[in-house]
Amino acid sequence: ARMHRAAADFGRVQPNARGLGWCVSTAGGLRGVVDDAAAALMDSELAFQRAVAASGDHAQLPRGPVHGDLFRDNVLFDGLPGHEKLTGLLDFFFAGDEVVAFDIAVCLNDWCSDPDSARLDETRAAALVAAYERERPLAAAELRLMPALMRAAALRFWLSRLDDRHRPREAALLNPHDPAPFERMLRERIAQPWHPPR
Repeated sequence: ARMHRAAADFGRVQPNARGLGWCVSTAGGLRGVVDDAAAALMDSELAFQRAVAASGDHAQLPRGPVHGDLFRDNVLFDGLPGHEKLTGLLDFFFAGDEVVAFDIAVCLNDWCSDPDSARLDETRAAALVAAYERERPLAAAELRLMPALMRAAALRFWLSRLDDRHRPREAALLNPHDPAPFERMLRERIAQPWHPPR
C-alpha cells in the first residue's frame, strides 16, 4: 500500500507487458500444446476477463505503477518472530502501469492460499486486505472486482508458466515453474469467489 501511494503521482507510464493483451496473444500461441480442457478454460476465462475490462466498475479502478509479481519470494521481512515488518520489495522486472489492486490479487493468491489445493485461507486474506487498507482504503469497485482480479492474476501466471514450459525463452537463470498450481488456482477462484469483508 505504501508503494502504491508513493508511486501514485509518478509521471512516467510503462505499459504492463503482461496485461490482458499479452494473455490473449499468449493463449493463442498455446492452444496447440494444451489439452482440450485447458484450452476451454483459457477461452472462457479470457471472455470473462474481456467483459470485466469493458465494465463500468473496471473503468473506476485506480491505476498506477504496480510490481506485478508480488510473490513471497520477492519481498524481504525483518524482525523477531511475530513482529516481522516488510522491509523491501525485489524483482521489478514485470512492473508497469496496471489496475493497482492487481498487486493485492497476486498477494492474496500467493500469500493466503494453500499451495496444494489452491484454497484461499479467508482469515489470512481478510487480514491482508485489512492491513493494506490501513495505508490505502480500497475503492468500492476494487472490493467488488477483487474476485475477478484474483482470477486475472491466476490466469496471468498460469499462462506465463505454460509459455515458459512450452516455448522457453533463452535465459540462463530461467527455471520454468510448474503451471499446474495456477490452473488449479484459477479453477478454484472461479468455483469459490471471495470478496473482502466489509
